Amino acid sequence: MSDHDTVLLVIDAQESFRHCDYWDDELASAYIDRQQALIDGAEARGITVIQIFHVDGSGPFSESSGFVRTLGPLRIAPKATFRKSRHSALVGSGLDVWLTENGVRRLLVSGIRTEQCCETTTRHASDLGYQVDYVGEATLTFPMTDATGRSWSAREIRDRTELVLSGRFARIATVEQALASRGELLAA
Repeated sequence: MSDHDTVLLVIDAQESFRHCDYWDDELASAYIDRQQALIDGAEARGITVIQIFHVDGSGPFSESSGFVRTLGPLRIAPKATFRKSRHSALVGSGLDVWLTENGVRRLLVSGIRTEQCCETTTRHASDLGYQVDYVGEATLTFPMTDATGRSWSAREIRDRTELVLSGRFARIATVEQALASRGELLAA
């Protein structure tokens, strides 16, 4: 595989999230740094960058809210942009057709939320036969409380997501590992 059959997916990195109760500037800061490094590295390597936005009929994820736009201060110039209304970026967005038409075989998955749209897209892509690098450090999520009352930190959720994806649905990669060429990976 080469950089020419690889695509970086930037999933739901949008202003809509700033308008949710659970938004956390501190968690977002580290994510934005790693997401930007991944975008910049992909562009430098000639890897196509694709942006996906989540849209709903109402609230901060609706088109009419004005928040379905790139999360600041991220800088991204995607080759293509898709809108989705499901968790998987491959359902109903046209992304699956675009990937097939462009001969894509490998996906680098990043974005918001770690355990929702990023994980779901990873599982779906793997089941469709794509090689997937899940770049956990370039994903963002927020603390959650389960049905038993246990609170899960964002880090615990990310660790759990990486655990269940690793070796089954994706290779878990750092930004640097995801950007390494096939030859660099084999030499390491």
